[in-house]
Amino acid sequence: MTELAGSQLSQALSAVDEDALVALAEEYHARTVRSLGSREVAGHLVKVYAIEAPGRRVTEVEAGSGLRVAGEYLASARSRGSLGLSVLLVHAGGDGDYVLVQTWIEGYMSDLAIFTGPAGDAGQLRPGRQGLAPCVWEAAVLAHERDAFARHVLDGRGGVEERLAAWRYDVLEGDVR
Repeated sequence: MTELAGSQLSQALSAVDEDALVALAEEYHARTVRSLGSREVAGHLVKVYAIEAPGRRVTEVEAGSGLRVAGEYLASARSRGSLGLSVLLVHAGGDGDYVLVQTWIEGYMSDLAIFTGPAGDAGQLRPGRQGLAPCVWEAAVLAHERDAFARHVLDGRGGVEERLAAWRYDVLEGDVR
């Protein structure tokens, strides 16, 4: 790869949708992330998070629906190479509700499923469209979880029980941008 120069850079920049980027930047805000603890779900140790848009709250109902969706998805995760560790994000978004189930699998890889539904209607969560990826706030939590997994499980000291305890208690909380 070579650095873009002069007219190439101008041409590349003309492909950028300036209006859309400015609109996104003007609406960008912090979202609250809360740890909902960890638990066993479908034979997996799962760290659970709530992500909340301004004016929205992940309630017991939404958390329970997220756990149900995760349980159904994780029930077949061993066939996809799951190592038994997972992260569940229950996101009360500005435009709807989202549940993400990220699982560590063989070969230093991860498996990700995204479920979407209308805001406040947890019974309507369905698999997201093909190609859908985490939003900026969800990606912030998953980046923290990638680092926690590498730091405590892969690079950790002691037996598996100590490594997993350290991983479970390394959570991201507060406002993320």
